Amino acid sequence: MDSTDLRIAAVVPCHNEEASVAKVVADLRAAVPGIVVYVYDNLSTDRTAEKAREAGAIVRYEHTKGKGNVVRRAFADIEADVYLMIDGDDTYEASAAPQMIETLLSGPYDHVLGVRRQDEGASAYRTGHETGNKVLNGVVGKVFGENVEDMLSGFRVFSRRFVKSFPAVSREFEIETELTVHSLHLRVPRTAVPVGFRDRPAGSESKLRTYHDGFKILSLIIGLARHERPVAFYGLAGTLAWLISIVLTVPIVIEFTRIGEVPRFPTLFLGFTLLLLGSLAWTAGLILDGIRRSRHEAARLIYLRYSAVGTDETLRSQRPVRVLREDEAAL
Repeated sequence: MDSTDLRIAAVVPCHNEEASVAKVVADLRAAVPGIVVYVYDNLSTDRTAEKAREAGAIVRYEHTKGKGNVVRRAFADIEADVYLMIDGDDTYEASAAPQMIETLLSGPYDHVLGVRRQDEGASAYRTGHETGNKVLNGVVGKVFGENVEDMLSGFRVFSRRFVKSFPAVSREFEIETELTVHSLHLRVPRTAVPVGFRDRPAGSESKLRTYHDGFKILSLIIGLARHERPVAFYGLAGTLAWLISIVLTVPIVIEFTRIGEVPRFPTLFLGFTLLLLGSLAWTAGLILDGIRRSRHEAARLIYLRYSAVGTDETLRSQRPVRVLREDEAAL
């Protein structure tokens, strides 16, 4: 792959990855000549930074714990034409990077997802993680109406216009979900490429907490559904309130027409309250849907401020690009 006229940057978030980070950096530099590898040390207590620097990476530090905080900082600070994000635990096959970058350029696409394919006999997926990933993929697919293959993958390639239009508000491992949802609601050109997924090397320990991080991701999905599908979210709540209201009030109304008295006034009051709350929920959903549309239009305009990166000479002639030398990147 000829990448000599592109600035390609790799972002490698790390927290105590002394056992694996040097190999990740070396593999990336061998796979993609000219790539600048940025290792972000996120409060490591071992020799992660030293090992990464020895392997040829530019080491930067993020002192607020969480992968989302690292990605937000990296996307804001690094200037490049193509961005590659990969975990520093050496579980992903870095040799897939050229194919992913070439796929991005040939589309051109703005987001290429590395879909994990576990090596035969490997146990890289911890107990429950593969099942949890599939469940979350299905939930996001239902909420946003598009198929998602591997929402929690940490191996991705992005265009500059994707990165610079991405708000990055997540703090921890929910960042992968936010990246996926950003590509869905902006409807950017995107695709997926299978990548190898293997066990961690000896001495490396997973930072994921199955239930803690799973509930955080599920909470993020519910919040995103509320923001991105307000009519469906609030409409469902409003409709349920209406149905309960009907169940409560209809027998009372029937009884009133028969005997001319209200037998259960508190129940009637509750029913009319639920009727009012249901109407308010539907109103809120419709108002928020208008705000959502305006927000998406503004995000789309920001996205369109940046030109596409591709192999077409017409696109490249709009803005000359080149590989950023490591001494320049360090500045």
